[in-house]
Amino acid sequence: MTREYVARDPRTGLPIAVTKQRKSTKKIKTESGPWTALTDHDVFALLNKEIETTTIRWNSKSVALTRVDALRALGRFHGVRIHQAHSLLLSYLESDVVAERVAALNVLPEVAILKSDELFDWLSVLLDDDHVDVRKAASRCLTTTSPVFPSGVHSILANELRSTVQYRSDAAWAGLKGLCDTWPEVVVDHVDSLLLEEEMVLRKKGTALLKRIVNKGDSAVWDLISWSLNDSEVEVRRVAAKNLPALARKESRMATLFAERALVDPDSEVRLSAIKAVQTLDTDHGRARELVVRGTKSKDVKVRLACIDMLPRLFGEEVLRTMANELLNEETDKRIIASLKEMAFDASLDGTEAQKNAQLAPSAPVPALDREVAEAQGQRVGMEPIRSLDTPVVGQLSSEKTVQSKDKEAEKSPKKATTEPLYRAVTQDEMMGYDDDFDIDDSDGDEEYF
Repeated sequence: MTREYVARDPRTGLPIAVTKQRKSTKKIKTESGPWTALTDHDVFALLNKEIETTTIRWNSKSVALTRVDALRALGRFHGVRIHQAHSLLLSYLESDVVAERVAALNVLPEVAILKSDELFDWLSVLLDDDHVDVRKAASRCLTTTSPVFPSGVHSILANELRSTVQYRSDAAWAGLKGLCDTWPEVVVDHVDSLLLEEEMVLRKKGTALLKRIVNKGDSAVWDLISWSLNDSEVEVRRVAAKNLPALARKESRMATLFAERALVDPDSEVRLSAIKAVQTLDTDHGRARELVVRGTKSKDVKVRLACIDMLPRLFGEEVLRTMANELLNEETDKRIIASLKEMAFDASLDGTEAQKNAQLAPSAPVPALDREVAEAQGQRVGMEPIRSLDTPVVGQLSSEKTVQSKDKEAEKSPKKATTEPLYRAVTQDEMMGYDDDFDIDDSDGDEEYF
């Protein structure tokens, strides 16, 4: 299998943008046993048939080991010796002894990590071995190697998934589940082919694996979910619909389209899975809001109840009461009616006196001046009775007391002497001298003014 593409400079060959290397979470585990105490010389001596048995100390006991144990020790060789170990393993995969073939299959994944030439070809052959122990060992080997060697076992896995033998198909499906963590794109290829099978069980199992890769895959996974939602078998559609909530968290737009289709499915379980997906979606999105409103009039009681419970998250109080009153005219289910009545209840109109008063906001205080003017005109302010004009208001009493105290202080303080201004303003007539010209004294009548 080719890994993720890395763009490189055509002149230098250096990476332009290095992608993050994906690390496999599945690794081949080396099993421990008495064979780990064998020396390298003893391992090759046993496998080359130079000796029949050898004795070692294991857990404070003397244990006699044979070629079967030596085969299990081949997984520890590295470097140059891996070639010798690989050759010995190939020779014992075609051994006439059943126990030796089983031991060779058990160590095959460990050797294949460093050198896998022809090993998977023998694995394919031994899956149809004459002895059942060898066939079961080959199935276990397939489960172990599938997550690590997807290309080496691709055709083998495809055949074993469709096997009519229970333990063989179970082992293959276990290997395919392991691939979901390491190579989800390979799982997409297998599920794509499984959805074309006529047997419903294969399509159902393949669809169930989509939940494991919906957050790791791309548009290919969305296509597989879409095809499964259109399957003729209701069991397949139910499994496919269960992937919608997970898809809603990954890709809300595609989940909205699939949920819209699933809401009109004839099966109630499919519709409920669609509702769960809608609840996961961003309800501010117009399409999701439309789906919820449409679901409030569904024929399925469970769908209606789920959609109606979502209405308070989508609409304000006024719009919610209007919608609740409209739905009450056609609703027949008691639980939904009780929920709608609770939404339609308006405490300011339908509540008790205490509830109505609680909805009233306190009025702003009336200024003292406006209060005096209103009372002077005989108008009532608030809940207080009208006071007579002779009765001063609180503000007026305080102001009068303040004025009286100021007058008393003024009387007690001595008056200051007033002084004439240093300059007096001169009138225009005085400035022009008109007062002297027109000051005529005709008291004795002898003078005459010309």
